[in-house]
Amino acid sequence: MIASILPTYSRAPLTFTSGEGSWLTEADGRRFLDLGAGIAVNALGHAHPALVAALAEQAGALWHVSNLYNIPAQQQLADALVDKTFADTVFFTNSGTEACELAVKMARKYWSDKGEDRTEIITFTGSFHGRSSAGIAAAGSEKMTKGFGPLLPGFTNLEFGDHDALQAAASDQVAAIMIEPVQGEGGIRPLPDACLKGLRDLCDQHGILMILDEVQCGMGRTGKLFAHEWAGVTPDIMLVAKGIGGGFPLGAVLATEDAASGMTAGTHGSTYGGNPLACAVGAKVMEIVGDDAFLAEVNRKAGLFRQKLEGLVAAYPDVFEAVRGSGLMLGLKCKAANSDVVNTGFGQGVLTVPAADNVVRLLPALNIPDDDIALAVEKLGQVAEQIKGDDA
Repeated sequence: MIASILPTYSRAPLTFTSGEGSWLTEADGRRFLDLGAGIAVNALGHAHPALVAALAEQAGALWHVSNLYNIPAQQQLADALVDKTFADTVFFTNSGTEACELAVKMARKYWSDKGEDRTEIITFTGSFHGRSSAGIAAAGSEKMTKGFGPLLPGFTNLEFGDHDALQAAASDQVAAIMIEPVQGEGGIRPLPDACLKGLRDLCDQHGILMILDEVQCGMGRTGKLFAHEWAGVTPDIMLVAKGIGGGFPLGAVLATEDAASGMTAGTHGSTYGGNPLACAVGAKVMEIVGDDAFLAEVNRKAGLFRQKLEGLVAAYPDVFEAVRGSGLMLGLKCKAANSDVVNTGFGQGVLTVPAADNVVRLLPALNIPDDDIALAVEKLGQVAEQIKGDDA
């Protein structure tokens, strides 16, 4: 008999009932150091007092009002995002998946309004853009697309890092190129700054729109507000979600005025996107994470964490191979099965997230205390010791 919850997840045997900072408490009272943060969602940890207060204040005033009317909290957050980024305009969604859908529509509508038949969107292997029809077609992986055909047409999926294939595919007939500055699901694979700059030049050469998916790597995760800032380039369209809500469902599409020019009244909408509750929390997250001093601390903590992880790899070369990533979006490339590392971590009270290429993702709260960083590496060492013992 099928479960009352559709069984699309292989869930770990854990039931968390409360959280505080970088820690989660299981129903039986055990405490777990959370290095996954809801897959880069809980950017400020669990139950951050400022976010709780912002949510409670808004909940006491107004939960929902249609986008047929002005929403002050939405305007506040949009203004903050425009002020801090390349963007001229913002549309709010409930998730990164919804943001992907709009980005695809926006790019194609842009060219349609110009009277040009440019619908093709170039994407890359290892990418993850959500699980909607557009998202799975964009990723192009057999694992995600099998059984869900016919796929949404108009996507060309190229091998990640194949510059020759990209040069050959880019043309004046391509509408957009969509890429993650740092692949998350794909195994914590950063795109080198030089490559991102080259991609921007290629897009400019052919008039192609650049779409950056910063759903997982954005909102301070790499030590700048958005990962593309390290390369000194700007996109035309950008997807944001996960960390922007600090745990409350919220996403957004940011765009230049030109890229968004086709999206006029009636071309897109959302019942819940940009609702007062989500935007009140998102505005508080932006206030905290968008501060230069906060981002400087993210970089300091990232350096500390990476240094300790490099030591961990050196100490357990049979279990770990290398450290990857940027800022507090880090990955441990494993020699042991990454599933063994994740599952063994449950017994040691530490939570990590698997990814492709036998990588374990480490995506802690951006404000994780130094003591918790030290404890995280200690617990990962205990995980490695247990895996070595089991293999002996």
